[in-house]
Amino acid sequence: MEGKKGDSVLNRNSEDFEEVSVNCFDGNSFCGKCCIETEMPLTKDDIARIEALGYSREDFTVRDGKIIRLRNVNGKCFFLDSQNRCRIYEHRPEGCRLYPAVFDGKEVIADSICPRWKEVRISEKAKRRLLELIEEIYGVQF
Repeated sequence: MEGKKGDSVLNRNSEDFEEVSVNCFDGNSFCGKCCIETEMPLTKDDIARIEALGYSREDFTVRDGKIIRLRNVNGKCFFLDSQNRCRIYEHRPEGCRLYPAVFDGKEVIADSICPRWKEVRISEKAKRRLLELIEEIYGVQF
């Protein structure tokens, strides 16, 4: 997925979605680091959207207490292919769309496990949406 001319962004979400921008392609391959040993929580809408693609919830989810997360297979996200590309990219979970934006307990920042975390741009809208998503999943208010 490419951004506008001169824009080196590959994780740009659709125009109607919050913007988090980072170039995940190094010229030869996609990074995929964020999809290794993922702990990505899922919303009910995420699950319904993915099930509508024909996937069985039992295949791509794992329960962690009250939270439902993406399942890892051999240490990688269930949806990560052999070329580190997401098989459901256009339908991926909302948390994946917002990543590498994370909440550090004080503010929304770029996750330092991302090799290009210093280049990440996170819009104010995306920061607000991440906090709303955390509240929806974990019941924590900010």
